[in-house]
Amino acid sequence: MTPTTPATRMRAHARWELRLLLRNGEQLLLMFIVPVLLLFALGLSGLSTKGINAAVPTVLAVSIMATCFTSLAIGTGFERRSGALRYLGTTPLTRLDLISGKFLATGALTAMSAAVVVALGLAMSWHPALSGLLSAALVAVLAAAAWVSWAMVLAGILRAEAVLAIANGLFLLFIAFGGVAVATSQMPGPVAAVIDLLPSAALANGLRTSLETGAFPTLAVIVLAAWTVVGVVLARRTFRWEP
Repeated sequence: MTPTTPATRMRAHARWELRLLLRNGEQLLLMFIVPVLLLFALGLSGLSTKGINAAVPTVLAVSIMATCFTSLAIGTGFERRSGALRYLGTTPLTRLDLISGKFLATGALTAMSAAVVVALGLAMSWHPALSGLLSAALVAVLAAAAWVSWAMVLAGILRAEAVLAIANGLFLLFIAFGGVAVATSQMPGPVAAVIDLLPSAALANGLRTSLETGAFPTLAVIVLAAWTVVGVVLARRTFRWEP
């Protein structure tokens, strides 16, 4: 048998995960149709260039959270319950390989969804700050890594039904009160200082700062990097292949 390397295992698992995701109609609805409808709702409600400029970063943040956290946590939770992950645990695949493979597959699908949102935004007269495109990409990658790691933490320690309820609940809470629907710049100072430390606010603020002003979102990058490191460490230590 040819020995495998971590990189080989991660790529193979990522390809397998991506094929499964692309065959799932509910996943495609969540990752493509919902963001498009949300962008239309938010962009057209402003009836101005300012409206669409504010809407695109918000929709991108919602799309990343939905794909990399809510959908992934629920899907992985039910994979554990069905016993699918138990068989993966008998292969050379390690916990880190599993997390990395899911991150690569989910990241690829998120990039596809983001491309659709960006293309539609441009068609609706969105004008991003070109100088902030690289920092926006950095924010998106860090956010995806952070949300994927915490999705694996949640899915790895709780029963599937609990993951379903908690992941959906946290998703709605983060959107409503976590700096996504309402920017922290519009919140009272002490409240904003706390909310800014959440991964949802760091993602939304980082995208807004990069795409609307072109400035580098230093705080957002630091916060997302910290959530990623802690999430990966906890996922490696707590993830179990079966309930």
